[in-house]
Amino acid sequence: MSVYLDYAATSPLRPEVLDCYVEYLKTLGNPSSVHTAGQLVRRALEEAREELAKSVDCNRNEVIFTSGGTESNNLAIKGLFWQQRTLDPAKKIIISAGTEHHAVIDPIEWLEKHDAADIVWVPVDYDGNVDLNWLEVFLSSKGSEVALISLMWANNETGVITDIKKVTELADKYSIPVHSDAIAAFGHIETSFKDSGLAAMSISAHKVGGPIGVGALIVSRATKLVSLVHGGGQERGMRSGTMNAPGAKAFALAATNTIAELKAETQRLQELRDKLVEEVSKVTAVAKLTGQKAPRMPHNAHFVFEGCSGDSLLFLLDQQGIEVSTGSACQAGVNGPSHVLVAMGRSAAEAYGCLRVTLGTDSSEEDITAFISALPKAVEGALKAGIPQTGDSK
Repeated sequence: MSVYLDYAATSPLRPEVLDCYVEYLKTLGNPSSVHTAGQLVRRALEEAREELAKSVDCNRNEVIFTSGGTESNNLAIKGLFWQQRTLDPAKKIIISAGTEHHAVIDPIEWLEKHDAADIVWVPVDYDGNVDLNWLEVFLSSKGSEVALISLMWANNETGVITDIKKVTELADKYSIPVHSDAIAAFGHIETSFKDSGLAAMSISAHKVGGPIGVGALIVSRATKLVSLVHGGGQERGMRSGTMNAPGAKAFALAATNTIAELKAETQRLQELRDKLVEEVSKVTAVAKLTGQKAPRMPHNAHFVFEGCSGDSLLFLLDQQGIEVSTGSACQAGVNGPSHVLVAMGRSAAEAYGCLRVTLGTDSSEEDITAFISALPKAVEGALKAGIPQTGDSK
């Protein structure tokens, strides 16, 4: 029997959410139709919007349903940039960090290549903290040229948390909209959109026990952005297409239940995580915990194993029935060091040796015991295999 410790990649579909999803999949009607069947589905969709808004702490009209986190990030970044350029062509700078998920980095680099955007990467320290003092100084000289800032609320690999409220306070002095990829944070720490000062925030259903293929972009009522998809003008004209009422209902229920359990689960998972970290240090000397001097997510334990390849560790643990990851599932199978660790100043050799263990609703002390029992054999094998030749002498 396998032990699943990769909740940051995806989480199990909650039983009650599955029942809800199936029920509404059986319901006939297009939510844009004016007849009775269509309006019944529309009512379900709007109920979901209201429910999700309560979980995110925003106005119901600020919820834009999407196909997931990647679409939400693309809509926010491209849509905000194009809107800002329309208002002021001099605003060409996009500020972000090299530790972002590729669903943020790639659309930003696309805008650089295709729309003459200028990218500025905020420095990140050894523990993964974004340098907000540097950001403040940069904005004092270049703030009028900045189109938007996009910084994730919590890093999906290391679990390091960024002070988003401080970011928006700095940006507000120059009327710069801020987007945050909150996909790794939502459901694990408090993420009040109302209190954040954000213009837009991305979240995803399958990270909180909802179905894959459903997400949302929370867009403040004061914010306008250019749509990526044109058609029927659904979702405040920001995201055309037949609206996914079953997915929305399932997402809303998963979010509601996750937020209701947040306080208790935070304490439980943090205790489990701390026990895991302590036990790892007892069974191997080559594991170094990432982000020790940074605020971190309660369910995330991220290590660098010196002299090991993270891929080797992953496969050797998998052979023993332990399922973990080296980082983002979207980059799984990509032969290369973690771009997150490289951005944090780690050598390529170090960045090859990372392992991420993330806990969730079904995680138990037995799971931790199983992981610890399997780890020494995996480390021994990974040390023998060594790391890829990086050409990095650091």
